Amino acid sequence: MIYTAIDNFYIPEEEIKNSPSRKDGIDETTETTLRIYGSDLIQEAGILLRLPQGVIATGQVLFHRFYCKKSLAKFDVKIVAASCVWLASKLEENPKKARQVIIVFHRMECRRKNLPLEHLELFSKKYFELKVELSRTERHVLKEMGFVCHVEHPHKFISNYLATLETPPELRQEAWNLANDSLRTTLCVRFRSEVVACGVVYAAARRFQVPLPESPPWWKAFDADKSGIDQVCRVLSHLFSLPKAQYISVCKDGKPFTFSSNSQAQSAAKDGKITTPLEMATDSEKSETESNSLPIVGDSREDRRKGGESDREKERGRERDRVSRWSHRDRGRDSDKESDKERDKLKEQSHHRSRDRLKDSGDRSRHHSSRDRDYRESSHSSKDRRSRHH
Repeated sequence: MIYTAIDNFYIPEEEIKNSPSRKDGIDETTETTLRIYGSDLIQEAGILLRLPQGVIATGQVLFHRFYCKKSLAKFDVKIVAASCVWLASKLEENPKKARQVIIVFHRMECRRKNLPLEHLELFSKKYFELKVELSRTERHVLKEMGFVCHVEHPHKFISNYLATLETPPELRQEAWNLANDSLRTTLCVRFRSEVVACGVVYAAARRFQVPLPESPPWWKAFDADKSGIDQVCRVLSHLFSLPKAQYISVCKDGKPFTFSSNSQAQSAAKDGKITTPLEMATDSEKSETESNSLPIVGDSREDRRKGGESDREKERGRERDRVSRWSHRDRGRDSDKESDKERDKLKEQSHHRSRDRLKDSGDRSRHHSSRDRDYRESSHSSKDRRSRHH
């Protein structure tokens, strides 16, 4: 039974032996190889994307957790690794665009298959399919995790443990490297981070022959047990004895990050020609037009006559449509001209009215001014008469 909480995701060894991949007929060696291969892809992609080690470690832990609940036969390792990198970059607040992740994994696959580096067109059909598959797989990962993606790494415990044990400084780098290597195995889903950190410190101390206190045992101070430490060391030693992991095709729905299949890509590499998706689309269109232009064998003369008559009727209908469109346009233009003439008439009428009003106002002002003059003259004459009388 899988025990899931906010800060941990642990599964016993019996459940790993009866994983969904084993139920689908994938043996232990193939599953281990593909897990290591996917972890290597995440590590290399994180370096090319310039992500910190914490983001890479989170992506590897999510990768192992996902395949504890889903089978390798149903979800391809490459697309799941890319989705885990994309999701981990967002969880650790170092987000990367889907375009960057797809381009990096496309380049990595071209290098691993010794293929010429093809330019990935952002508006091609292949890029659109990969982007849709990336987002779809990310939703599957979140669904299986129950949207609980908190991860606790053993790296944060290593420095404290080594400082408490007062070990030499060269032991710290070795323990850190072993902690990175442990993420290529299932240790992150089997043991707590404290136990993995103790096992890494113990393995590094054994390699450098640095004695650690045993009375009392040093691991008890760090909440670990000796059996867990021994299992961590055994898994790491088994990992170092394995050859370099290679990709094994076990998923039927696996989509490569290259434009074409392996055979087509290899033939193109031998010829020295690289066909882009745009060229492939144009070739397909040319083939369709050629197939449509070819005459059909076995047609009778009546069928050909009928076809010619139907084509003529279609052409006549098109001509009628064109004539009707032009007539509508001419009508629209005539109506526009008439409306313009009416507007001009209205403007002239308003202009004449304004002139008439100005004339009326001028006449009135003149009339009033003459009245004022007469009134003033009459008042002055009356004053003169009064003064003379007195």
